[in-house]
Amino acid sequence: MKYLITLFVLAQLAIYARYTEAQVTNWDSSPMNYQNSPMNYENSSMNYQNSPMNYQNSPMNYNSTNGIYDNNGNRKGYEVQSPSGVTNYFDNNGNRIGYSPAQGRK
Repeated sequence: MKYLITLFVLAQLAIYARYTEAQVTNWDSSPMNYQNSPMNYENSSMNYQNSPMNYQNSPMNYNSTNGIYDNNGNRKGYEVQSPSGVTNYFDNNGNRIGYSPAQGRK
């Protein structure tokens, strides 16, 4: 019984170690990096380029090329690329819901 408990504990530690390893991100992808942060004005919906008040981002603009849609064709938001290369994703109300870090940074 003692060996079964030891084996069980070791298996749980191995699973935990593998799970935490998958969550590690590098600095370029981290939300703590100012380039990716919503505190950076380039990523903020307060910036007119990112604002839903900008007609290019508006759900009322049926010719918009930056819309995000679900599988049923309903518009869920829009994406805007900042000058630094970060792609920001906003819902239709201008709330930032995600980002993709700049590609090709060294």
